[in-house]
Amino acid sequence: MLTSSQLKESFLKNRIGLVGIVILAGLIVVSALTVVFVPLETYRQWNNPASWTLMPKSALPAWVNYFSDKKIPEHQIIEGSQTILQKSQSTYTLIQSFESDYAFDYFPDDLILQYKVAYSGSSIIQIHVIRPDGIQIDLYRASIPFAESETVFSDRVFSANEMIRKNLRLQTAAFSFPTEGLSASEIVFSKTDLNEVLKGRYVFLVKITGTDENSILGSQMIIGGKVFGIIGTDELRRDLSIGILWGIPVALFIGIVVSVGSVVAGLVFGVYAGYKGGKTDESMMRFNDIIYALPALPFLIILSVTTSNSIFLLIGFLMIFGWVGVAKVSRSMALQIKTRQFVDAAKVMGQKDSKIITRHIIPQILPYALASIAISVPAAITTEAGLSFLGLGDPSFPTWGQILHDAKSYGAAARGLWWWIMPPGIMIALTGLAFVFIGNALESTANPKLGRR
Repeated sequence: MLTSSQLKESFLKNRIGLVGIVILAGLIVVSALTVVFVPLETYRQWNNPASWTLMPKSALPAWVNYFSDKKIPEHQIIEGSQTILQKSQSTYTLIQSFESDYAFDYFPDDLILQYKVAYSGSSIIQIHVIRPDGIQIDLYRASIPFAESETVFSDRVFSANEMIRKNLRLQTAAFSFPTEGLSASEIVFSKTDLNEVLKGRYVFLVKITGTDENSILGSQMIIGGKVFGIIGTDELRRDLSIGILWGIPVALFIGIVVSVGSVVAGLVFGVYAGYKGGKTDESMMRFNDIIYALPALPFLIILSVTTSNSIFLLIGFLMIFGWVGVAKVSRSMALQIKTRQFVDAAKVMGQKDSKIITRHIIPQILPYALASIAISVPAAITTEAGLSFLGLGDPSFPTWGQILHDAKSYGAAARGLWWWIMPPGIMIALTGLAFVFIGNALESTANPKLGRR
């Protein structure tokens, strides 16, 4: 029997196993960083469309600009850089600025101001932009609803607003080309002599003037673009990097819990049946054959449709169908081990069957059990991903299978939205590969003949 130190020493000499350990360690580190640094609210709001309204729809990853001659506009969500309070005899004016160094070769899709203000009395909001060439354009001016007492008011101002269109038509004398038919963002970001992008530093000024002292609780200026983040966004405007990152701990949790539970149950069941023998072994193996004969995937689909698609219920179902193969192998190994002399000696010394099984038989099978655990993880992950892809997974969890299901539902493959399909597929393959490498290394370590071959 291999001792733990011998098993460890032999495993460390296996290069494939070390590669698997490195990949798995990387996944665990990324998973821990995700849990610590990525807000839990993004995980909870994954399927809430209202949480992603400020994001672009089906945006490419931002790094595609490194491989493109012309730079595609990046979607920018700009926080206010500074807020100034100006006081006159009868009014108070809050001025908040938003700065952007625009260096792209195409016009932005949209301009959006989202703001929240605490105020009382009468107030007016104004939006101006100072272009890189020094020209100031007045974009918007409107009244905020009157409030007798202090009130919190929030709103969004879009560049498609008719007030902005009207103001721009009155200020296009500085442009020497026809501006009719152009969008507000095209006019704001155009050169004065021709309809091309004017690159440089843009400063948007938001002024809130009222009879009482007001305060801005939160505001953002959005310059709409077609690229965003590391992985991009989907049709529902969700940041796919959030779903991919949160999918790592969920996948590891599903794979490890299912594999450990299945292997432990199958190991105990098979060893006990093989050791006891006779009618006990026969009846236990017939029960094993019944479970083994059930078609796992169709049965899981039926159970998911008729009961619930809870991820915890799915884990339980996967355990039910995952232990039978391990039970058959461990039974055959127990039949061989129980004929050895040290087992006969333990019986002569009067040791109980439970003690013989736990101290003498299971330790002999433990290396194979560890290999089975590692190899079973990818099967659990891919099964969950397959059920989620079919729309039978738990929609409240951002799993890789759910992302692929949404991609299929919105025709991502036909539309060429590769960034919606490839990352979850790569992560499923990478996670499975890590455990397969570890499982094969453990198997070859525990089986000398396999290791030599």
